[in-house]
Amino acid sequence: MGKDKEKDQKETQQDTEVVNEKEEVSEQTEPNTASNESDSTSENQTVEEELSESEKHAIELAEAKDKYLRLYSEFENYRRRTSKEKMDFLKTANEGLIKEFLPILDDFERAQNSFGEEVKENDPVREGFEIIYKKFKTTLDKQGLVEIENPQGKEFDTELHEAVTQFPAPSEDLKGKVIDQVEKGYILGEKVIRFAKVVVGA
Repeated sequence: MGKDKEKDQKETQQDTEVVNEKEEVSEQTEPNTASNESDSTSENQTVEEELSESEKHAIELAEAKDKYLRLYSEFENYRRRTSKEKMDFLKTANEGLIKEFLPILDDFERAQNSFGEEVKENDPVREGFEIIYKKFKTTLDKQGLVEIENPQGKEFDTELHEAVTQFPAPSEDLKGKVIDQVEKGYILGEKVIRFAKVVVGA
């Protein structure tokens, strides 16, 4: 009996030692597992952060590109508009001065029409007058001045003509049409600077 008791005590002690060893092994293994889990979580967070940064950069790039395209489009519109305004300004830059010259041009034409048969074409005075008149008219033509075509016998056009009075039409087909031109009209560039003064048939 004494031997069996000692044997049981030894077996119990051995079992206790085995359990203690297992606990020690378990304690040593658990920290490593926890460490691995921590490392894995950290890596996942890093990947997520990198993805979010990449997405942010993509959004910022798209916004910058959109802003650039808008600015470029606005600049192109501004450039075209200012270019057109500049061309229009150059065409009509001398509008005020040319308007002042129109009555002088009218006087030249009246004087030219007043020459009768008594003043021969080879007369020095007439030749001198013709030279001055042609030079003056050529100078105005170079500035873009264009005479409105004589509208006599044509439909009255409010875009080009100014009716100064109405007279009974000499025939039915001239009613509402121009029957006479009192003063010539002129266009500078694409702008009417003086309407043709006309008489309209009633």
